[in-house]
Amino acid sequence: MREETLQRLRTINKEFYQRFGEAFAETRRRIQPGVARALEEWITGGHWLDIGCGSGTLSQAWIKRCLTGSYTGIDFSQPLLHEARKLLEANPPRQGLVITFQQLDLMNENWAECYKPMAYDGVLAFAVLHHIPGSAARMSLLRQATTLIKPGGLFIHSEWQFQHSPKLMARVQPWSKVNLRNEDVDVGDTLLDWRHEATGGEKGYGLRYVHLFSREELQEMADACGFEIVQEYESDGAGERLGLYQVWRKLK
Repeated sequence: MREETLQRLRTINKEFYQRFGEAFAETRRRIQPGVARALEEWITGGHWLDIGCGSGTLSQAWIKRCLTGSYTGIDFSQPLLHEARKLLEANPPRQGLVITFQQLDLMNENWAECYKPMAYDGVLAFAVLHHIPGSAARMSLLRQATTLIKPGGLFIHSEWQFQHSPKLMARVQPWSKVNLRNEDVDVGDTLLDWRHEATGGEKGYGLRYVHLFSREELQEMADACGFEIVQEYESDGAGERLGLYQVWRKLK
């Protein structure tokens, strides 16, 4: 994929989450069932990094479960982080748990340097990787995340499986809407529209770039970064198939 195409796709998502961050947060007041399952089955405490933390709903689940250790959420969207900090101010953590949020663009080549020499029990990436255009950029992000996970630690992530929803498939838009062609993008790359009527009646319409992963693609990424896939399940939405969840363990 050409560099100018990559930049165009990055800009589409950056503009979306900067413009509609507050309205988008209204649609994410609770964590998804698949995220709740991952939290219940795999997280008992310790130090965790949540990349693409959004509006902070997961941190509230951390507080509700009375986990100890630390939770660090990072996101590039200032509007979403503003919502996250408002939630934290209204419901702060109990003693034994430290929650922080930081603004950081995961597309920066050396974003992980900000968190070294910390060794996390795990890194979370719910609904994140599918917004990163280009296989090389996704691998770079993963390799950086790997350096922050201790041996035997976890990388838990989810990927959108919108192909299972006729409603979402109806929102697929032609690449011509953003002055691109089908041959400019990779297999699985998709342009989806977003519509929402925010509190107060203000209507929003935007476009987002999403990559549709195959299981084979995810397996190749895990192998390349030194992980073994220890669990996989589908969850969320009508039919409980809109999210593909995987738990990867870092090999020692």
